Amino acid sequence: MKIAVKEKLKSLKNLPKEKKLDILVAVSLGIATFLVAWAGWIGSLHGGNQATNYTRSNNLASEGNAEYNVAAQVYITDLFTWNTIFNLRLDLEAAQAMGDTVEVKIIEAKIDKLEHEIYTPELLKAINNNASKNDTSSPFENPEFISSYFADAKKLLDESQQAMEEGKIDNQRGDSYQLASVIYSLVLFLLGIIGVQKDFQSRKTLYIFAVCILIFGFIYMLTLPLPTGFDITSFFSTK
Repeated sequence: MKIAVKEKLKSLKNLPKEKKLDILVAVSLGIATFLVAWAGWIGSLHGGNQATNYTRSNNLASEGNAEYNVAAQVYITDLFTWNTIFNLRLDLEAAQAMGDTVEVKIIEAKIDKLEHEIYTPELLKAINNNASKNDTSSPFENPEFISSYFADAKKLLDESQQAMEEGKIDNQRGDSYQLASVIYSLVLFLLGIIGVQKDFQSRKTLYIFAVCILIFGFIYMLTLPLPTGFDITSFFSTK
């Protein structure tokens, strides 16, 4: 077995230089073809991730806008309720000052009913705090209190924006892999025209130039990240 291998290696060494170059060109063509296919495949996976992230971004944006509209309606309703309760408390103080117990009970019943119809526990807490402190300031003067209505909507819209940015990154990476594929295609072109050259030195120069471009393209592709969650073994799973 060892003797046979040595004889084959010896026969390769004894080949004419033109034949050796032809073998190197054939091997390089195979490598370049594989790298073109690889770059195209990985680029398409990035494109799939881009489409997925854009779709997720649109869905989150729709949910966020819907949540924002609901929050705006709740906010307006609570603001109206707060103003109504505030006016009723003024009337309650006037009725208590005049000693009108019947009117006091009626107003207290109205306030109690309104407090049970309040949408958000934050507003009810603010009303009770103001009542205990005899504070007439409106919680709606506090920007943080107002923003609490739209917290869920903001979270969804932020997630939508994040998904959109991830989609843009996937798009850029996919374009980069397409560029690598173009570089390898140039290598295939150069290796292809070697066969039509008659002068050995010209063929050798073209081959060296093509190999340099191939190495450059390979190094460039190594700097590019693989798709998020990429696992080549998953493509061979039977599940």
